[in-house]
Amino acid sequence: MNHRAGVTGRQNEINKSIKIKKMSQNRKLSEKFHEVLKHEGVVSIVSWGVEPHVVNTWNSFLVVTEDERILIPAYGFRKTEKNVNVNNQVKIALGTRGVLGYKDYPGTGFVITGSAKYITLGEEYDLMKEKFSFLTRVLEITVDQAKQTL
Repeated sequence: MNHRAGVTGRQNEINKSIKIKKMSQNRKLSEKFHEVLKHEGVVSIVSWGVEPHVVNTWNSFLVVTEDERILIPAYGFRKTEKNVNVNNQVKIALGTRGVLGYKDYPGTGFVITGSAKYITLGEEYDLMKEKFSFLTRVLEITVDQAKQTL
């Protein structure tokens, strides 16, 4: 019985290791992306549905959840919301000069594609409201792809 328990315990360790490797391989947002968020820069959010529209915010306003959704405090963003209600696809461009890019380029950036929705209630809304008292809604982006551009 102890032998079987040992095999089961070892198998659990192997399964956990495989799961961790798969999770790290499946991550869409790289360490470089997270490093960019630690430096200030402009974030542009592009939406289209009713009409093409661009709205801006700051790197420091983006909050990344454990499952790699991006939460953004929204105060205005009314045209973006109208577009998302028609077509939830968005693109985000962000960057900073404070993080080296490819081949030691002085700065780097990312383009994120994903789907968006607005959050007006719930635990994540409450947590974001504590951090950003000005928000009226939270723009949630589920990341489909993240591409480093510089």
